[in-house]
Amino acid sequence: MRDSAQNLKPVLVLAPAANADIGTTPLVGTVIDRQGFDSLTYIITTGALTDANASYAVLLEESDVSNDGFTAVADTDLIGTEAAAGFDFEDDGAVRKLGYIGNKRYTRLTITPTGADSGNSPISAVAILGHPLAAPVG
Repeated sequence: MRDSAQNLKPVLVLAPAANADIGTTPLVGTVIDRQGFDSLTYIITTGALTDANASYAVLLEESDVSNDGFTAVADTDLIGTEAAAGFDFEDDGAVRKLGYIGNKRYTRLTITPTGADSGNSPISAVAILGHPLAAPVG
């Protein structure tokens, strides 16, 4: 059996939390620096979504600098689609993934709710950096 643990670096993007009554406030994730890695996949998870009106759109952005100039990633630079990574109130306990194959150093994931005006919405996201230029990864 092959081991991938020494070749993957998980980075927390959105901490697991029950986001209560967030309305349409975007959940903006931590900026991810791809330096030293040749692959990046985002994993998005939900808990029990108690807001019966809510839907959540996913947006991935990229930039050459860490704190400015972010623009939407072209569909050709994604593995999967942002639409398929999104979810709604019926997606309790869901896991979604979205891969990035673009050439920018920095990426940022944003999840924007619509109609999240009651109940709790436990949402989290992790970036998995892979194919390191130097392994093992600590």
